[in-house]
Amino acid sequence: MAQDYQSSSSRQPRRREETQRSSNTRRRKKRSGLSGAAIYAIFVIGVSALLACIGWVAANDVLALNKPEKTATITITNDDSFGDVAEKLKDEGLIEYKFLFNLFATFTRSKDDVVAGTFTLNTDMDYRALLSGMSANSATRATVTVTIPEGYTVDQIFTLLEEKGVASVEDLQDMAANHDYAFSFLQDLELGDYHRLEGYLYPDTYEFTTPQNPLYVINKMLVRFDEQFTDAMRQEVADSGRTIHEIITIASMIEKETDGNDRADIASVIYNRLNNPSGGTQGYLQIDATLAYINGGKVPTEADKSIDSPYNTYLYKGLPAGPISNPGLESIKAAMNPNSTSYYYYALGDDGVHHFFKTLREQQNFIATQELYNK
Repeated sequence: MAQDYQSSSSRQPRRREETQRSSNTRRRKKRSGLSGAAIYAIFVIGVSALLACIGWVAANDVLALNKPEKTATITITNDDSFGDVAEKLKDEGLIEYKFLFNLFATFTRSKDDVVAGTFTLNTDMDYRALLSGMSANSATRATVTVTIPEGYTVDQIFTLLEEKGVASVEDLQDMAANHDYAFSFLQDLELGDYHRLEGYLYPDTYEFTTPQNPLYVINKMLVRFDEQFTDAMRQEVADSGRTIHEIITIASMIEKETDGNDRADIASVIYNRLNNPSGGTQGYLQIDATLAYINGGKVPTEADKSIDSPYNTYLYKGLPAGPISNPGLESIKAAMNPNSTSYYYYALGDDGVHHFFKTLREQQNFIATQELYNK
């Protein structure tokens, strides 16, 4: 019995010790479980807060909340993608998130409503207002001032108008080539080539809303020509035995050859060459500006003189096929009223002034003395 008691007594503390260790283990496990739940809860709360913060920031951008006041003018061209439009808006500080703006436009099916033009927008406009503000019927369409310099060609004018967001080059070319405008000075010009309006798009300062109907744009410039070329001038042309088209063709060459006060002298050289085919240049006008018209505006070379074109006044006698620029009123008046001279030649001197000569030898002797030609 004593032995049994001792045995039992010696085993009992061990069981208590095992029980104690088991209890401690459970407590440690319990404490570990609470810590994991707390971390998970913190993570969930943090992610939720982050998402809420992102959502709030995104909502601010979509709804135009809390943005500093700013007004910007945005020009959209026909070549711009919607991504380009979003980039321009971001660059001006009108939106913050291009992806979100693109997503909104896709979801609301508004992308196709955005048109080329110049628009005045501001940071008070939310995504919907921005998209509406860049549509064809938008009240935010800007008014642009376009100054067309004297001597610009049709191609230069159309490029300028596109750059200003008024209309695309393609649409302007199509309207110039194929629309039958109700002006008497165009009645003999065949449809099909937009260059037929060369000479008649009057160089001046115009105001257009953007974008604008290309028919309206071209008609506005033709109306200005019609206003400037008065009935008295038309009668004077008729009395001279020449046509308006011939006068404008001569004026267009004068415009490209000089921007000084010698227009009437340049005109006299042209008429002397035209009217005396057996003298001087033998009926060839030899106007360098016609070569530049052929070669795309580059400085003419000797090789250009051999280009087979009805505009090449070195290769063909008489007037070129038509105007080579859109002349201003002073050049038109010079074409109608040239000075009476015996000049057949002229050359630009080192002094920046044209000098006029009766013979080729006189001209060449002068050129030999000018550094401009002997560098």
